[in-house]
Amino acid sequence: MKNVEFSVEGNMLTIKIDLSKEFGPSSSGKNIIVASTEGNVTIPDREEKIGLNIYRKK
Repeated sequence: MKNVEFSVEGNMLTIKIDLSKEFGPSSSGKNIIVASTEGNVTIPDREEKIGLNIYRKK
């Protein structure tokens, strides 16, 4: 994962992302990647999965 932190309290999932970071262009080159789970990942100690991409226009 890039720039993504999870925490779970009870049934509440909190996602923390630093919006000031950049990880270069997307594969299409049209956007700048800010954060990504890089595919679907399991939420710690849960059955649920999450897939997340945060980007901004170039």
